[in-house]
Amino acid sequence: MAANRIELPKRKLMGPGPLEIHPRVYQALTSPVIGYLDPDYLKILDQVGEKLRMVFQTRNRATNAMPGTGTSGMEACVANLIEPGDKVLVCVHGYFGDRLRQMVERQDAQMSVIEGEWGKPIDPGEIESAFKSEAYKVLAIVHAETSTGVLQPMDEVVRLTREYGVMLLLDTVTSLGGVEVKMDEWGVDAAYSCSQKCIGCPPGVAPVSFSDRAVEAARSRKQPVRSWYLDITLLEKYWGSERVYHHTSSSTLNYALLEALTLIEEEGLQNRFARHLKNHRALVAGVEAMGLEMLVSPEHRLPTLNTIRIPQGVDDVKARSYLLETFDLEIGGGLGALKGKVWRVGQMGYSSSAENVLFFLSAINRALSLQGHQTDLASGTQAAMSALDA
Repeated sequence: MAANRIELPKRKLMGPGPLEIHPRVYQALTSPVIGYLDPDYLKILDQVGEKLRMVFQTRNRATNAMPGTGTSGMEACVANLIEPGDKVLVCVHGYFGDRLRQMVERQDAQMSVIEGEWGKPIDPGEIESAFKSEAYKVLAIVHAETSTGVLQPMDEVVRLTREYGVMLLLDTVTSLGGVEVKMDEWGVDAAYSCSQKCIGCPPGVAPVSFSDRAVEAARSRKQPVRSWYLDITLLEKYWGSERVYHHTSSSTLNYALLEALTLIEEEGLQNRFARHLKNHRALVAGVEAMGLEMLVSPEHRLPTLNTIRIPQGVDDVKARSYLLETFDLEIGGGLGALKGKVWRVGQMGYSSSAENVLFFLSAINRALSLQGHQTDLASGTQAAMSALDA
């Protein structure tokens, strides 16, 4: 008798991640598993590092994919740059900024926190005031806050870290591959992301990049990095020319990552950014023409993750459950302070398409009408189409 097989539905993924995956990435996942020190597999790792440098826009040698989800990338950057007693300034204006804070706290650092309003970027003036009052080693900040849909402007942040000689640790989880990330130009010392959002492959590996200054800081620590598994001074010996065994790297996930990065390279970074921005503008135009409201002001909206205010009287869970059960459509609910107040609609990688924009507008219109909230779908569709044709 044949064993029972797991049958899973094919969802249209438009939440905060994971997102839909290109067929070529799925095909790459079926490639043969080989050893983590096989010469052919090491060539794969080299190519992953090379193409990640292209996406991070960096020349950093210590650039590759950590084992684990984006959270492992976050912990790797925190654990390597920060040791007990270091003075660290953490900016919190959302759920994942708070996660950064918790990780820094566990390193026994002398931590200060700037608490910003959820749905708005961090005010650089507050960073400058903090820098004037204390000599910090590291500033940790989220570039693209997944919980709020805010894109943090970087120009003033970069100017301040340079002026005061502070190392910059940057969360690019929801921006890398979909929004401009200029690691070298901005002087970022450590950045992390994930594989399942704008990059476009399954979760399980976390792109990271460390500047030479960051690697040297990890090497010259007074105490060893608290996480052996995430120690960049050990990992770079596996990724680099020494090829020292560190862990059993997932060949399957790295095949998928390499194919996803190849697709980015073929599309071209600037073309990819333009596609994400156009589809974002179309979705926003449609949403607003239907009479719904966005959480974030236009100048600070993240093109890859849209936060829509839930209309008063509408049941969040009931609406999202209806979308999933009726249309196989997944969108995200709010986190933390925004729980029950917003929907998070992702347009990242392969999921960022005109088709998905129009499908979402139609589906959310029906979900709202069933709860007695009427929207103007015809106007929404027309506004979205006009934005797509622009």
